[in-house]
Amino acid sequence: MIDKNYTQATGRRKEAIARVRIFKGQGPLIINNKPVSEYFRGPVAQKIYQKPLELTQTLGQFTATVKIVGGGRASQLGALVHGLARALNKIDRDKFRAILKKNGLLTRDARVKERRKFGLAHKARAKKQSPKR
Repeated sequence: MIDKNYTQATGRRKEAIARVRIFKGQGPLIINNKPVSEYFRGPVAQKIYQKPLELTQTLGQFTATVKIVGGGRASQLGALVHGLARALNKIDRDKFRAILKKNGLLTRDARVKERRKFGLAHKARAKKQSPKR
């Protein structure tokens, strides 16, 4: 058996998929070979992706490398948070699961774009306009 020094988890949101490898030790969070502060700019995004680490009080104890594909920036951020929460849950299930579950971070947000129906107008719920007055 190969001895690995990381815990791996997958996070998903809409079309975005984040593959998270979390390591013990202090260091920068790397996303698609960029530092997280460069990939997700701004204090709002920083507060969102640090939430699982802050809730479990492990903010300086872990670092991670993440590969994110698909989706837009907002759904990629959601996938990152989901992946981090699942990885932390794998590390210490007894300690972290209740905290993460209570804050809704372990639940995958299943809301996706509704498909367009044929024979109607151009959007999912739009109807053709009636010519009658």
